[in-house]
Parts: sequence; C-alpha cells; structure tokens
Amino acid sequence: MEDHPVEYAVFEGIIPAGQYGGGTVMVWDRGNYYVYGEKPLESWREGKLHLVLDGEKAKGEWTLIRIRGRDEKNQWLLLKSGKSVKPISKKREDQSVKTGRTMKQIASAADAEWQSNRVERSDPFKLRVARAIAKRKPVPKAKRARLPQESSLPELSALPKSSPRFMQPMKPRLVNQPPPDGNWIYELKFDGIRAIAIKSSRRVRLISRNEKELNGRFPEVVRSCKGIKADECVIDGEVVALDDKGRSSFQLLQRGELEGKDAPLVFYVFDLLQLNGRSTMSLPLFQRKDLLARLLPGSDDAIRFSGELGGSPRQLLAEIKRLGLEGIVGKQRDSVYEPGRRSGSWIKLKCVNQQEFVIGGYTPPAGARKYFGALLVGYYDEDHLLFAGKVGTGFDTKSLAAVYKKLQTQRRDSCPFADLPSKQGGEWVQGITPGEMRKCNWVNPKFVCQIKFAEWTRDLKLRQPVFLGLREDKNPREVVREA
Repeated sequence: MEDHPVEYAVFEGIIPAGQYGGGTVMVWDRGNYYVYGEKPLESWREGKLHLVLDGEKAKGEWTLIRIRGRDEKNQWLLLKSGKSVKPISKKREDQSVKTGRTMKQIASAADAEWQSNRVERSDPFKLRVARAIAKRKPVPKAKRARLPQESSLPELSALPKSSPRFMQPMKPRLVNQPPPDGNWIYELKFDGIRAIAIKSSRRVRLISRNEKELNGRFPEVVRSCKGIKADECVIDGEVVALDDKGRSSFQLLQRGELEGKDAPLVFYVFDLLQLNGRSTMSLPLFQRKDLLARLLPGSDDAIRFSGELGGSPRQLLAEIKRLGLEGIVGKQRDSVYEPGRRSGSWIKLKCVNQQEFVIGGYTPPAGARKYFGALLVGYYDEDHLLFAGKVGTGFDTKSLAAVYKKLQTQRRDSCPFADLPSKQGGEWVQGITPGEMRKCNWVNPKFVCQIKFAEWTRDLKLRQPVFLGLREDKNPREVVREA
C-alpha cells in the first residue's frame, strides 16, 4: 500500500465490489478488504461512504450512512444515489445470478445454505485471500442483549403504571438551522404516515395521528408488529413506501394503494411510550430508544429501528439533500416524550419544502383534462382558512378521478377561504378574480393533501406547488403554515 498516494481503510466481511474509483470498495491481495479513494478514513469517521458497485445486480453509485443502533453499535443505511444505471427487472431481481432459481425455490431447497468461505481452487488469488482471512484471530461475537426483567431494572418498576392505549404523537418544530450546541441526536425524516402501534398480547392495533385505524390499510405492518418481543407495548413510528433507491416516498405510498401495486412497505420505529404495564415517556430519549431496539424482531425487514445518524447536522443535511431525501429530525438525547406537543425538544430540518394543506375548492378543467383543473388549497390561522394557492400539477388520470370523487361528497355553494377574493399590489391574488370565483367549485374544508413546493412568495402564496397525495391521517383544523 505504500506505493499508492491515497488512504486505505480496512474492513472485515465486506464483499468486494470489484471496481476502482473514488470511494469505491476493492479487495487487496493480502487478505483484507479496503476502501479506495481520496480520503476514505475521513468519510468513515464522518459516517458516510460513497460506493460504486459493479456486480451482476448491484450496479452504479450507492451511499452508506452510519446509524447508531442498539447498544451504541453502528449500523449502516445503504441508499442508491446514482442515476446512471437502469434498475433491473423484478423477475431478474428475484432470481439467483448463479443458478437462475427464484428466492422461493432457494428457500425451499434442501441445499439452501450460504457458504461464504467456499473458494474455487482454480483461482490462486481468491485462495490467498481466503487463507489470510482464516489466519486471523477470530473476534468473539457479542452476545445478543436480552430485555432485562422488570425486577433487575428498578427505574422501570418505579415508573407510573400504564395500560397500552393510543397517545397523540409528539411533534417536531420546524427550524432553519441546527442548534449550535447541545446534546442532540439526528435521525432521518421520513415521508410517510405517522402511526402508533399498540400491542396487547397477540393483538396489535395501528392508529394514525388523528386516531383512525390503519390495520386494514397496512396488514403486513400489523403482522410484523406481532413479532415484537413484549407482552404489551406502545411504539411511535412511521409507515413508509420505499422507491427503487431506498428512499421513503409519500407519493409512492398513495399511488401504490390507488393503483393496487405492491410498493415495499416498512414501519420505521423511533420511540417507546409504554412497556409491559409501565409508561416509559418520562425516561430520557436514549433509554427509550435502547429499550425499543431490544424489542424488535431481528429477522423481520418490514419493521426497522430508526437509529441515530453519524456526522454533524450540517454534513448530514448536505448528504440528505444530495440524495433527494426530505430532511432530518433532531431530538435532545435526554428529553422526555410529550404527547401531542411541539415543545422544541424535537426539531426538523427540511431539504425539501413540503407540508399539508386543506382543500377548499377546485377550478374547472381546461382542454383535454378531465375532472378539474387545479385544487385551491390553504391553511388555518386561528379560526380562519387562508388561501395559499392553486395546485394543478402532480396528478395523473387515476389520481384526478379519485380526488374528484371524494370532493363531490363535500360540495358547497360558498367560498370557505376567509381572504378571497383579495387584491395585493393592485392585482388579484393568484389570478382569482371575482369572475374566476364564480366558475370555481367550493368544498367543505374536510380534506388534507400533501404538497411539495419551491418556496413561499412575499404575499405568502406557494410557488411551483406539486400535489403528492391526500392525507387521511391529519385533522384539517391542525393544518397551519409551517414557519
């Protein structure tokens, strides 16, 4: 390695990717695996690594982000970050590269055994690698932490008694900059549906933040929650649909349901509110997360622990923005859980402007478009629904029809917005003149939608808004302008 003017970082048990380049994984012929790049050691310490894979299935650019998991052990989140390689088909994804068998056939076969130490004798290079690995002193595996009994944890037995029931989720406060100091941890901000999982014996209930049952909507998540290693518990998390790059997508979640497609669903869990008859909300956050991590079934990929991200918040935001993710959530490490409150102990930093809005009406369709032209959306300021703009993009034929059908159930004659029509600078706001308003269709402000937009204008209207989907988990009266 002395001949190479770059840094190398040694890893054990990482499969070589086989391609050289900045930040790519390679194997060195002395029996160790290395990361090759300009400064991989620095990237490792910061908690993110850029990889280029050149396998039969895993091709293109990827990013590894460190997440601090149970017992302070590091886990790594793998996200696809490049766009240069076309995703493989679902059929090929399900087949073994070597044998062509499907995953189901492999699982049911008698020879379904992973043999990672097998080496072809005809390959002297791989043989040297295998012999070098075999000579290493084996590292003893850490014993799996078991959930301590209540008698061995007096801090749990001293906590208030509590039955497994729904509690309003704690809310993060939107901020522009991360705190300069303080004892904070940072997690990924997910783009899904917030849910409280309530387990009592073998019965599981999944409840949205506006107290709607989600069992019928996400039965696979309910089945996974039955494997949680506790007689009873209450867990806070978010149900998300993952795209082909491993990113959560609210739009994909709704379109998957609308079109009957099986989008990969994951329940990311991040807090524990009750455990075996005791309320854990007064425990510090780091203790609640440690207990939660120990409860999760290790083999179920549908329920995942949302751990701490490695690196400073500014570094994380830059990487999150590059990957096209929504943002991060910061939480004070020793904070208690405050149901329903937005206390400032939890904060959110967004890389994408996105929030909920209330639908108050729609414009008629134009040209070849059917059903409606644009939604008229707003937010509440105390008891007044204020107009935020028109949203006419982000729809396809199916979503236009589905939204229109719902809106017909809440038709009304009068405009629900308190500030329409109005003039600013001598011009009608967003082009809605009294004449335009006579053509608009108005609805009771009962439906909430998720909108992505570029920015707020000076007159507090949305610039370049895009419809992402309807939200049935949010009370319209709670929708305010995030600032």
